[in-house]
Amino acid sequence: MAITAKQVKELRELTGAGMMDCKKALVECDGDMKAATDWLRKKGIAKAAKKEGRTAADGLSKIVVKGNKAVVIEVNSETDFVAKNEMFLELLDTTANTIIDSNATTVEEALALDVNGSTLNDVFVNAVATIGENIKLRRFAIVEKADDEIFGSYLHNGGLISAVVVVKGTEDAQVAKNMAMQVASMNPTYVSRNEMPQDVVEKERSVQEALLANDEGLANKPEHVKKGIVEGRISKALQDMCLVDQIFFLDQNVKVGAWLKENHAEVVKFVKYVVGEGIEKKVDDFAAEVAAMAK
Repeated sequence: MAITAKQVKELRELTGAGMMDCKKALVECDGDMKAATDWLRKKGIAKAAKKEGRTAADGLSKIVVKGNKAVVIEVNSETDFVAKNEMFLELLDTTANTIIDSNATTVEEALALDVNGSTLNDVFVNAVATIGENIKLRRFAIVEKADDEIFGSYLHNGGLISAVVVVKGTEDAQVAKNMAMQVASMNPTYVSRNEMPQDVVEKERSVQEALLANDEGLANKPEHVKKGIVEGRISKALQDMCLVDQIFFLDQNVKVGAWLKENHAEVVKFVKYVVGEGIEKKVDDFAAEVAAMAK
């Protein structure tokens, strides 16, 4: 039978499921609204869909390395308690191992990957239905290296922070791991100034030039001196953004670049994830809710 847009809309309002899922359920059940609702519930779609609007800002990240490929993923949950759930940890493992064996470049492509005859998205839907929280694959990065390079990886607090680096010039795994720990703890944005977009540098230059122009004590300095002061301030302001310019976390008397040189090593690239970064987590005011209900 033909399914109308009105029927799809009604089922969506009843279950919170997506339009396509609602249409499929109605087709499968010959337009029977109650049967379609049950169909969605049995598939775990209705229960999962109702939770999609809830903020998932906790969770864990994970790193898997296979040969010349590494993958870093972040899977979010609503609470840190669920992130310790055995099923959640299995989901994390399945997700990472599925993605690393693929050529996926987006979350949508990753969720469409096959997992034992189903899709990765189906695995997430089932996990949401079973665990009872909104769970999402937020992001992932596949990192590749050359045969003469090595990976270094580090997970902090079980995966609340993760970092993977590619290092060349050495076969010392500890050097690579130290760099992953540096990235995780000191939060650089770039390997060096060479990677930094020019607009970032120019923005900082405009700030420092404005500060210098307002500094009466430097007003009579020669232009070449002023230029040197500006460049020095730019370097100081931007050095924490660059890995090689940071102070090495294991030796406060040396910079990362110098330490790498001593170990005949060079960081090629890195990826760092902090679980929940950038997500605005809703804070419920229980007392306010009770007061509002009492009015």
